[in-house]
Amino acid sequence: MHNSKYGDFGDITYTEKTRAVIKVQDGCDRFCSYCIIPFARGRVRSRKPDSVLKEIEDISKKGIKEVVITGIHVASYGKDFKNNYSLIDLLEEINKIEGIKRIRLGSIEPLWITDEVIYRLKKLEKLCHQFHLSLQSGCTETLKRMNRRYTAEEFKEIASKLREAFSDCILTTDIIVGFVGETEEEFNITYEFLKNIKFYKTHIFKYSERKGTKAAEMKEQVAGNIKEERSKLLIKLSEENEKSYLKDYIGKEVEVLFEEKDEEFFKGHTANYLLVKAKSDIDISNKVVKVKIEKQENLELIGNVM
Repeated sequence: MHNSKYGDFGDITYTEKTRAVIKVQDGCDRFCSYCIIPFARGRVRSRKPDSVLKEIEDISKKGIKEVVITGIHVASYGKDFKNNYSLIDLLEEINKIEGIKRIRLGSIEPLWITDEVIYRLKKLEKLCHQFHLSLQSGCTETLKRMNRRYTAEEFKEIASKLREAFSDCILTTDIIVGFVGETEEEFNITYEFLKNIKFYKTHIFKYSERKGTKAAEMKEQVAGNIKEERSKLLIKLSEENEKSYLKDYIGKEVEVLFEEKDEEFFKGHTANYLLVKAKSDIDISNKVVKVKIEKQENLELIGNVM
């Protein structure tokens, strides 16, 4: 199943005290024009479900409560199998494993989110309603040059369906700023798109040329100072969105999986990945605890254990 030219998966699992990151897939065959991964990592290879499930069962016995399912292009998990077994099938199996309280998805291809997938995701009570949908640009013309396979409108519809399906849905994304040929007008379209969608967090990357990719051969490279300027604008917008989201949680009750103690506070995350701090006389590390949010400080929520 593995292409020896590209080796095996390497480090499959990264484990923290409360969370394990499980790599279930490697390689990619999407060939986005800016990306070297298909050449460097090869075509899609998926780990056998039995191997993944056994590993998660072993992890749950160690008391770890959350698993993050990830891969180079995790949405294509199972594409190299002959039995139509896919990522949603794997998630349904993981959902049955005792001891695991939360299943989180790593960065996901937007087109994976179909009506049928949403219908099945809604039945997974352990699924975290935080979705990192890799957008890259909010302008359809730019997306075409990137060889992404969706339009900005299609992405918007997917985001809207997820928010409709999950009331506590948190969406995060990646954006490449200053991609080859990105005009002022295209950038402004992306800016307005992000303003409209209002992601909780947006990770901004300035386009960087990769030898051997199609984009490296394209003309009209964007000047470094323009990339810097556009990047700052998007970072500022992202921070405004994040603060606005957090403000909405003041007074709400949330469930937090606490991960560690930092000076006087225990720190942890809600299922939709908001960072929460709270004081407690007893050790609440690696426990899921109800917290009432009292205030917001910078990009953190502070609350009282209930």
